[in-house]
Amino acid sequence: MSTKSTDHIVKSFDSDLQHLSQVIAEMGGLAESQLSAAIDALIKRDSELAARVVQSDKRIDDLEQEIANFTVRILALRQPMAQDLREVIAAIKIASDLERIGDYAKNIAKRAIILNQQSPVRPVNSIPRMGAIAQQIVKGVLDAYIEKDADRAQAVWRRDEDVDEMYNSLFRELLTYMMEDPRNIGACTHLLFIGKNIERIGDHATNIAEIIYFLVHGKSLDESRPKGDTTNVAVGN
Repeated sequence: MSTKSTDHIVKSFDSDLQHLSQVIAEMGGLAESQLSAAIDALIKRDSELAARVVQSDKRIDDLEQEIANFTVRILALRQPMAQDLREVIAAIKIASDLERIGDYAKNIAKRAIILNQQSPVRPVNSIPRMGAIAQQIVKGVLDAYIEKDADRAQAVWRRDEDVDEMYNSLFRELLTYMMEDPRNIGACTHLLFIGKNIERIGDHATNIAEIIYFLVHGKSLDESRPKGDTTNVAVGN
């Protein structure tokens, strides 16, 4: 194969990898804005904004499918190895985590619509602080991916414990509030699910940080994952 032909193939593959990064960046930006909007919809009792968050989730799903289709094409045609293969596999995994973050933001928005039809409850004030930390973690891990910065990814990875600790605090606050007045149980249950959704968003951002570390270094983080959720209560979507 001539040098000119080889250069063409290399440049074409570089273009493929760049496209993957661009789609991941777009998907991450959408997931980040969805989370922010969902929290705003809850705090401002804005059901129209919450409804837009729910409707916009499909775009994130579509981008995940685009990445899945594109990576299959790359694997079939390019047969990448070593660092290039890690780039492709990382894109697939990160897209999956971002899709889940989008889903959790959608879940928050759905519960915000329900809560907005009820009288405000005091513990809702704890949600913005927890949400703000989760947003910072998501933004930090996306920046680390774009810059291929493993040190930054590791620093973000350690912050997940902050979200867990805030969830523990919210959990205790909600239990107290429900015991004080059983009429608060319905609203507080929705807030408990919202808090757990935010905590799970932190977990998925942590997953992405681990993927970035492996992408850069070709090995897994050798530290135990920081976890601070001590509630021992399973809360689903």
